[in-house]
Amino acid sequence: MAHWLIKSEPTVYSWDQFVKEKRTSWTGVRNAQAAINLKAMKSGDLCFFYHSNEGKEIVGIAKVVKTAYPDPTDKAGKAVTVDVSPVEPVKPPVTLADIKADPKFKEFGLVRQSRLSVVPVSDEHWKLIVKMSAGK
Repeated sequence: MAHWLIKSEPTVYSWDQFVKEKRTSWTGVRNAQAAINLKAMKSGDLCFFYHSNEGKEIVGIAKVVKTAYPDPTDKAGKAVTVDVSPVEPVKPPVTLADIKADPKFKEFGLVRQSRLSVVPVSDEHWKLIVKMSAGK
């Protein structure tokens, strides 16, 4: 199983809205590298749900429930989406500041490619972030 991080601005699509809906298509991704990451996702993969711009923190864990298919919001027909469902909140959330303060994350995609909306998460980074939340 692979791990990922997906980003959403909470004013556009928040963790609470996601939990209420119980499942969503991760549409609107147009960056080529992020699309490659979406195409690599497998059913059952886990994703950190990250609030970008406001909050700048990992707030939940989601699961991929449907692999890549054409994004219906892309009129050009080039983009893909995946379906995800919420698993559990990350309480307390792990902030970007917390992550950046730890040198173990210098190669983490959220730090290295901060604007990318879908990034892979190594097993090591996944375990560290889960531990950071539990240890607060």
